[in-house]
Amino acid sequence: MSFCEKKFVVGLKDLLAARERKMIENLSFSRAAVLVPIFNKGEDCHILFTKRTDQVKYHKGQISFPGGGFDQEDSDLERTALRESSEEIGLQEGDVQIIGVLDDTVTVSEFIVTPFVGFFPYPYPFKLSDIEIAELIEVPLSSLLDERCYAEREIIERDWKEVVQSYQYGNHIIWGTTARILKQFLELVTSLPL
Repeated sequence: MSFCEKKFVVGLKDLLAARERKMIENLSFSRAAVLVPIFNKGEDCHILFTKRTDQVKYHKGQISFPGGGFDQEDSDLERTALRESSEEIGLQEGDVQIIGVLDDTVTVSEFIVTPFVGFFPYPYPFKLSDIEIAELIEVPLSSLLDERCYAEREIIERDWKEVVQSYQYGNHIIWGTTARILKQFLELVTSLPL
């Protein structure tokens, strides 16, 4: 059975709706939202990641989910995730079925990030922002669920180093906030009866 069959999407939606989501309140941190975009390709569900350019203000060259900071014109954080996904990769709001929301997490750049899980049709006519997105990375869910994909590694960024959770797909290393969001998502997926 393909992970992204209707039964899987419905089961994931029900699971996300039934759990108590952890929310973080900190008035001094900025709010942001990302989309965890899932889609069916071939026989497997995939997750879409972006590689950020070196021109962006935060997290240059890192693997991330599409998303960004809350804008005063956004009605809520779901709108932020969808607007940013449209601006960054051309994924239109009307083409995304929001399945649910994961726990808030905090970035080193002092953003509280709310991750929304959404399903979209594939293939899709993406339009990348040259300023923000260097590359799209389509990763099969089955690869991310392989325990050999996960590791803890030392990351050195400018003047600090830290041991972080990470996932490796090919030559791409997913770490930091994106890895924490991904880990939570994968733990939910493995709890679904398939």
